[in-house]
Amino acid sequence: MNKQLQEDLSSLEKIMQLVSRQGLDYLKQIEERHTSVNHEAVPGGRLPEKGLGTIETLQQFNSRLEPLMVAASGPRYWGFVTGGTTPAAIAGDWLTTVYDQNTQTITGDGDISAAIELETVRLLLELLELPDEFLGGFVTGATMSNFTCLAVARQWLGQQDGADIAKEGITQPLPVLTATPHSSSVKSLALLGFGSNHIISVKTMEGNREAMDMSDLETKILQLNGRPFILISSAGTVNTVDFDDFTAIAALKKKYQFWWHIDAAFGGFAILSDAHKQLLQGWEQADSITVDGHKWLNVPYENAVFFIKRRHRLLQVSTFQNSNAPYLGDPLEQFNYLNLLPENSRRLKALPAWFTLNAYGREGYRYIIENSIQLARNFEAFIESCPQLQLLAPVRLNTVCFSLAGAAGDAGKVAAFLSALNKTGEVFMTQTQYKGQAGIRAAFVNFRTTEKDIERVKTSVLRLLTAGT
Repeated sequence: MNKQLQEDLSSLEKIMQLVSRQGLDYLKQIEERHTSVNHEAVPGGRLPEKGLGTIETLQQFNSRLEPLMVAASGPRYWGFVTGGTTPAAIAGDWLTTVYDQNTQTITGDGDISAAIELETVRLLLELLELPDEFLGGFVTGATMSNFTCLAVARQWLGQQDGADIAKEGITQPLPVLTATPHSSSVKSLALLGFGSNHIISVKTMEGNREAMDMSDLETKILQLNGRPFILISSAGTVNTVDFDDFTAIAALKKKYQFWWHIDAAFGGFAILSDAHKQLLQGWEQADSITVDGHKWLNVPYENAVFFIKRRHRLLQVSTFQNSNAPYLGDPLEQFNYLNLLPENSRRLKALPAWFTLNAYGREGYRYIIENSIQLARNFEAFIESCPQLQLLAPVRLNTVCFSLAGAAGDAGKVAAFLSALNKTGEVFMTQTQYKGQAGIRAAFVNFRTTEKDIERVKTSVLRLLTAGT
């Protein structure tokens, strides 16, 4: 064996202790760690001929790169709807790396990873109050979840015209209707060959809304003259967490032929709030649903789930099957994730979710969701109380969309203020555009965030406003 590999293998316990200690130190200090850093490009090192070994490499990382790592999973990182990582999720994720399973099948002589994944899917369905009619699987994020669902929807749409699109390709424009889609849905449509320019845009409701207008939706449906289509609806838009009317869409589904996909990346977890669960009434009628794990579930990055109705399994297999790999077995005779989603090589992403769901249960997650909503309300109240700031939209759930008073039309001024705020290292928020206005977006999803964090951010914001930044 290579000398450096042998030495590291012999020192594995020490290596694990060092990394564990460093990880614990980071997590213990995460509340005080900066949320952004100002640095020039880090010069790249040269590839060593013989290798440094893990311990010396760790020392290099700590001297050059570690100080630049931000508290992306910390309590005041309010950008990109990024959740934290619960202790249980960290434990599950570390063990995922240690056991290093390739999650595929529940039969044969392989490991039980797929069985763990299916159990975790059932736990999530129970948490989200969805029926066992859905078959689910774990992918890297909401983008890949949307991609997976829309790929099967594409296959369904082709079937309505007697075509197998997975084999024959797209030969004509395919109708997709939506109002305020997440960019990942649009990206997925582009990757799947729909062509983003062919999306049929549905009007949003009047007033300060991002939800689709049901009357205009039916008008657009009638204009298709009975042609089947795909509908992408939102369970929580990016800027204002607006929800489409799922009860009305479910009623339309009884009248017209379409595949109904819901992007519920983080909004689906509103089902745990008694005051907001009505927003999801009827969503169980959808054909497919996207839910993100590294948002409100608070598991590490690269974790999301797709749910697709079991009755579409043959379509799912025809979309993703490894048809030229006889060594993988008959895709219709045995369950194998290889034939149900895009990736062939997959780590056991379900394990962090399995750990955290079992560790905290429904009660723990209800607390996380309700606490996040309350914190958003508290930050909303601060914005409304500050004459130099203005809300751009009502706070419907856990995201606050606001701007500088009278400056929503001045993107440069808003960007300069946000840059100065982020550079304090006290908080990280993202810039956005809402109905043509320049805004700032703060998303509350982290289980660590408390009222104390709101107060710290208020202090930083007021200090900058007073200084005239």
